[in-house]
Parts: sequence; structure tokens; C-alpha cells
Amino acid sequence: MSQKTFFITGANSGFGLAIASAAIQIGHKVIGAVRSETSRAALADVLTAVRPVLCDVTEFDAIPDVVRQAENEHGPVDVLINNAGYGHEGVLEESPIEEMRRQFDVNVFGAVAVAKAFLPRFRERRRGFIVNVTSMGGMITMPGIAYYCGSKFALQGISEVMRSEMAPFGVRVTAVCPGSFRTDWAGRSMVRTERSITDYDALFDPIREARQVKSGKQLGDPDKLAAAVLGLVDASDPPPQLLLGSDALKLVSDRIERLRQEIEVWKSVTVSTDG
Repeated sequence: MSQKTFFITGANSGFGLAIASAAIQIGHKVIGAVRSETSRAALADVLTAVRPVLCDVTEFDAIPDVVRQAENEHGPVDVLINNAGYGHEGVLEESPIEEMRRQFDVNVFGAVAVAKAFLPRFRERRRGFIVNVTSMGGMITMPGIAYYCGSKFALQGISEVMRSEMAPFGVRVTAVCPGSFRTDWAGRSMVRTERSITDYDALFDPIREARQVKSGKQLGDPDKLAAAVLGLVDASDPPPQLLLGSDALKLVSDRIERLRQEIEVWKSVTVSTDG
């Protein structure tokens, strides 16, 4: 793989840090975007070769200037890894709308704002690769993470449209859809709404407890995900979405099969509405 310049959001932890580290190890230049001075200092200590920049993805109007300055200082970016995001856990009825707004501000609007800052640059250069990190939760759902799944479903759909619109200009777009990995997603970085309605105890309490017990012990290895993403970036024909993790493969495949069965059962009603 020829040397490339990566711009990675959320580069100080989880998938972002793993991808940044793997990219640097094989000779790529990495601009690591983080949202605080503390995170910037910590990232620079861990990866001395990284070029850390401040970029809060919810400060939408500031993002184009961040990208402009980054390219002025470090040269044209070849690959955007749109990784910044977090998980929200809570029963839908119990979870305030403000928590949903924050979830979408980071996971959807933030990711789109960063991508939009690069789109004209990639389009004009007739090259570039955008990797939007979504989730298997952008293709399946589970009780207790409605806001998270909603945000990832949204980014999944936007990624497919972005891919179609940018293809004529030589710009590639792939949504990477991880399953459960050993990151902080279910640990310190997850926002959890407090329980308040006892009717949901039987359904949701075991789910919350199991997620907390498994945190840090998931099957997925972030370093192996990083290697897969670097392979994806070098692929001649990258897919619209790439599932990562055996649990993602099983759960998404099961959902596709259930959807196929549902379509077949209700097919007569579906076609009955044609005029």
C-alpha cells in the first residue's frame, strides 16, 4: 500500500486509536482528531507520530476550518475514517429526548458534517475514501438501544447515498459495521439512562446487567478490526458495507432471513395496493 494521509475522528480511544496505530506502523501519515486538549495531549503521548488536532464534531460550523488547516499543515487527506461516536442505553419510554438529540448530534450530524467538509476536496481531486463507522446496530435492533440504533441506521443510509453520489468522481465510501468488540463502547463511554418504570424490569434489567458484565470481554479484537479497515482502504472494489465480527455476521444474516420470510408472507398484501 502506498503511503496515504488519514484523518481519523475519535482517534484517542477504541477503534480510532487502533486504526491510527496500525496505519502509523505501516508508514501512513495520521491526523488524529479529538475533542479536547486533554485528549490531544494523551493521544500525542501514546502515538508520538500522530498529528493531533482539536475537532469537536458537534461544533458543525468550525469543522471546515479544522479540515482546511489540517490539509494546509499536513497535505491532502486521502482517507477519512469517520469514527467519533458513542453509545446510549435506555428504555425508549424512559429516555429523555435531549439524550436522543445528543446521540444524533454526535453519531449522525457530526459524522455528516465532517464528511461534508471533505466531499468538495475529494470531488475536486477525483479521489478519496470515506469510511463511516456505523455498527451492526445500524442493520439490526435490540431492546434498550433505540437512540443508538436509530443513529446508526441513519448513518448507514446516508453512507449508501453518499457512495452513489461520489462514485462518478472516483471517491469511494464504505460503512464499516462492527459487532461487539473490546472497546469502551459498553463501558465508560456509554451514556445510560436511569431506570424509572418497573414494567420494563423483566425485559431490560437482564440486558443491561449482561452488557456490563461482558464489557471488556467481547470476542472482537480492535487491532484485528484495524487491520481489516486498512485492507479495505487498499481494496480495488470495496463494498458498500463491511460487517466485522462473527456476531455481526450471524445477527445480520438472521435479520435478513426474517425479513425475507416477512416479505413472502405479506407479499399478496404488498402487491394489492398497485392501481
